[in-house]
Amino acid sequence: MDHPFADIQYCEELFNRFYDVGGLTSGGVTRLGYTQTEDQMHEIFSLLGRDLGCESFQDEVGNTYVGSTARDGYYLIGSHLDSVIDGGRYDGVAGVIAGLMVLRWAREEGLPVPVRVGAFRCEESSNFGCCTIGSGLVTKELHRQRVAGLVSRGGETLESIFESRGYSLDPPRISGLSGYLELHIEQGKVLEESGTAIGIVQTIAGPRRFKLYLRGLAEHSGATPMALRSDAMCAAAELILEIERLGNKEAAYQTVATVGVVNSRPNVMNVIPGEVELGVDIRGIDLTSLDRIEAEIKDAARRICARRNIEYMEEKLSEFPPVNMSGDVQMGLERAAQHLGVSSRRMMSGAGHDAMAFPALCETGMVFIPCLRGISHNRAEFASLSSICDGARVIYEYLKGAAV
Repeated sequence: MDHPFADIQYCEELFNRFYDVGGLTSGGVTRLGYTQTEDQMHEIFSLLGRDLGCESFQDEVGNTYVGSTARDGYYLIGSHLDSVIDGGRYDGVAGVIAGLMVLRWAREEGLPVPVRVGAFRCEESSNFGCCTIGSGLVTKELHRQRVAGLVSRGGETLESIFESRGYSLDPPRISGLSGYLELHIEQGKVLEESGTAIGIVQTIAGPRRFKLYLRGLAEHSGATPMALRSDAMCAAAELILEIERLGNKEAAYQTVATVGVVNSRPNVMNVIPGEVELGVDIRGIDLTSLDRIEAEIKDAARRICARRNIEYMEEKLSEFPPVNMSGDVQMGLERAAQHLGVSSRRMMSGAGHDAMAFPALCETGMVFIPCLRGISHNRAEFASLSSICDGARVIYEYLKGAAV
């Protein structure tokens, strides 16, 4: 749909305010959760809210909000401002920008329902190996005992960071919401390839994350005969390919499996790798499939390591079930898109989002917008300002319907 020049201009202004924070010479950004760089993003967000004449405040875990201070009956539009390492500038930020645009229209036109925009801390798992920490803590989807001992890439525990900042790992549960809405780039190619402007999320896939530890024996690479080695890297290589095979087998159920982390020790050219740590991420919307692939990965790891004389240990980092979005919200967003003449389709989300934390508390919905070639978590990530405006307008139109 065509947008007034003022809307595109405001969207660009918001995007540019965030643009340089955490910028890298590579062209990407690194804005890790609970770091000074993420703090800068939240400070800018607060200032942008004040520019709209709105109050800004933080909760007990550092999430930032602007807009209505109503205790009950408000709609929360949320996303995040942190990023992966050397990531793109649209993941999370597009959703916060869309929220600010909706808040601006609501104030200009006197929307008779209260609207609040939230920026949640540490949605990405890049710093602590655990996702959606800010939203998870305030919705009680995450608990102190699960996250207090998590260690950042800088070697600090989450508990010590919270203590230094005066935050609480046991905050009161967020309350008073009439609904939660989130805009996000799709992080896939479905919308772009189908020529569809808006995706309406039905289900968010449930992620399960593990560390697999393989221990062999570090020995001289020239002096140790091939038949006498306990090479942890070779066992890891075999296991990585087996995880790929199992992921392909479960793909019919929309399950995926990825080995995204490989840490080898001592990581020296002339030493047989003695220890390897693998980070494994499996996701899907079918619990039976998820249970099956988890069991088969662990069984494969035990078999491969036993055959290769490698010690094996596993650690589960996190697990979230697949989460369904509200059927009523899906229909409402669909009607809003139709009213605006914006093409839409219902779809699943393979990526996790802050929206996963809210369905137990209120009616929850998500809107996807296309991103170029489906690229995300990458410096080449791109979404058009027009698409951000499309998604924001659909959310605003939905809220107008909710106010009737």
